Amino acid sequence: MARRLGGNDVRLIVGAVGVSALGDFLLWVPLTLHLHEATGSGIAVAALMICLWAPVVVLAPVAGLLADRFEARGVLIWGSLAQAAFAAALLLTLDSVGAILAVAALLGTANALAQPAEFALVPVIAGERRLKVVNGYVETARYAGMTVGPAIGGALSQAGGVEIALLVNAASFAAVAAAGVRLRARRPPAPAGDGSGSDTALAGASFLVRDRVLRLVVGVVFVSLLFMSASITAEVFFLRDDLQVEGAVYGLLFSCWTLGMVIGALVFARRVAEAALATGILVAVAVQGAGLGLPTALLIPAFAAAAWFVGGLGHGVKNVLARTLIQERVPDRLHGRAFAAYNGLRNGAELFALAGGGLLVAVLGGRVTLALAGGISMLAGLAGLAIHRRRDPEPTAAQTAPPEPEPAAIPLDA
Repeated sequence: MARRLGGNDVRLIVGAVGVSALGDFLLWVPLTLHLHEATGSGIAVAALMICLWAPVVVLAPVAGLLADRFEARGVLIWGSLAQAAFAAALLLTLDSVGAILAVAALLGTANALAQPAEFALVPVIAGERRLKVVNGYVETARYAGMTVGPAIGGALSQAGGVEIALLVNAASFAAVAAAGVRLRARRPPAPAGDGSGSDTALAGASFLVRDRVLRLVVGVVFVSLLFMSASITAEVFFLRDDLQVEGAVYGLLFSCWTLGMVIGALVFARRVAEAALATGILVAVAVQGAGLGLPTALLIPAFAAAAWFVGGLGHGVKNVLARTLIQERVPDRLHGRAFAAYNGLRNGAELFALAGGGLLVAVLGGRVTLALAGGISMLAGLAGLAIHRRRDPEPTAAQTAPPEPEPAAIPLDA
């Protein structure tokens, strides 16, 4: 594992992830509002989401190969600069729905290329013993960007129209590129053509399939997301029609999940032993599903808030441990491709579930759909845990090393 680097690189990568997520989610509100006003078509809004996120799925092999074949910091910088350029170019397309969708697809492509590079840089920056801690910071920054971005996008759109929001969006990606320039971390590109098969675009996905621990964990995460993400469509119907909440209570219930994610990522994930990462992920998947579905059994807002907080804890722990498990079990030369494959599967499940969730809500209603989304996800986690406990998986080098004390938290102002 690469040498440790100072707190400045930790701050930079954490800040870059947060600002990148903010930029991604800030873009949604003004563009969807603009398309709704211009066309009145739900199909146009759905097409925008597909253009922005489908490249992460479709281009996963290529994006991962670039992150591994070239110096990852450079890929992050150029990918972020491309995002800034395409975000600014959207200003010239606002009179044409087709042009908006075309440039959005280019923006999604640049995003697909930058994400594996960021993932591959984290182990270099963190060092071996503090990987979970830095991953916790990274995930928390991402959650913050996902939460704050839509609010800023909506406020900017209302204050000055879509143009100001798009300029701020472009500036956010330029800031990520500037952070990349300041990074001292370097991850040398993996050698090509070594005859081992590790130089192919699909080598990362192949490793995830061959490694029996990763195969099980990634499979469970994929199945859970395939159903969990249907909740995105169902939640609004459940909260308004079944719990009959609105206004501040409506927003508070969503905030409980986000708060749980942050605490799970920062506090609980780092307490999971290195030898128990896979077990921790599978337990977290089950907790996440249970927390999502339980409010449908008892229609009390306070109970829903508590359950969603617990579900958010599982969500935050799962995300941090999944990143760490992949980084530790996959050889360094394949980190970009392995993460791109994992991220592509994850986003593919979510895109499919969004469409399926709408159909389920139309047929079964929000309450039943939410119960199924949480219940099936919980069962997937429990089934994966039962399978994993019956096995005796081959440990990684980190798992066979002498136990070391849990690292202290890394102050971001170190």
